[in-house]
Amino acid sequence: MAMPTAAMTRSRDGQYWAPNDKQARSIEVISHHAFLLTLNDKLLLAPIKNPRRALDVGCGVGTWTVDFAEAYPNTVTIGTDLSPIQPDTRPPNLHFEIDDCCSDWVYPKDHFDYIHIRQLYGSVADWSKFYKECYDHIAPGGYIEQAEANPAPKSDDGSITPGDPLDECGKLAVRAGESFGKTLMIEEFMHEEIARAGFTDVVRIKYKWPIGAWSNDLRMKELGRWILVHWTEGLEGWVLRFFTKHMGWTYEGVQKWNAEMRQVLKDRKYHAYQDVYGCLFIKLKVGWLTRTQERRIRTQTLMKP
Repeated sequence: MAMPTAAMTRSRDGQYWAPNDKQARSIEVISHHAFLLTLNDKLLLAPIKNPRRALDVGCGVGTWTVDFAEAYPNTVTIGTDLSPIQPDTRPPNLHFEIDDCCSDWVYPKDHFDYIHIRQLYGSVADWSKFYKECYDHIAPGGYIEQAEANPAPKSDDGSITPGDPLDECGKLAVRAGESFGKTLMIEEFMHEEIARAGFTDVVRIKYKWPIGAWSNDLRMKELGRWILVHWTEGLEGWVLRFFTKHMGWTYEGVQKWNAEMRQVLKDRKYHAYQDVYGCLFIKLKVGWLTRTQERRIRTQTLMKP
């Protein structure tokens, strides 16, 4: 039986693991909505006012990028991605570019006041080099902000036990990243790598994304509904290439695993969630981010699990 393939990136095919077909683009929009729910309808953590230039790395379909450009009409905004899947209709201050963020950057030094990174896990082999590029191209006093989800489901009440499909899912995610040469677990150490690049005054916030509407908290219940759709609709696209090309699975084996996982994800006995981390750093400028500002950011954005 021939294995169907989803549409992949058009630039440097094989450098990224996920498809960019219509369904994958819809999943990305769901992810954007989940982040808005997480951040109380805010687009970002950084307390920026009127940045001159901003960069969205790995912008995908450009949903966040368009929203940001509309919110900051005086900011020259650039969104980069490997694939030309962004909308033709866009704010006049927004430009999309086809670019590989892992290559040497061609922008002037100290060029951007704000760099945004979201869900870039599994996309970068050398994170130290990547963050050094970010540091070199952010102006003093500028911010780098990154948000990443851990693909390994967890539970606080023991509903996920060793050997459960959800427990095995996390182990497979680690193996998949290792086999591809680009970790899926960047959220565990991104704050350390960004600091090593020279950024200072870290604000690191941990959130929970419930998988399903099991939470008693109404807001988390709503978020969980969206994350469940995110998983059930996105699962095949996330794992198909990893499992078949890099881990030796058959297409039929992947389909069987996907079917089992979808049933497990919908099983209300599991109170599963993902860890999601948001990190905010600045390129040091005397008198810039005070401890009072740090506390204000935490107070305004941190959502209880």
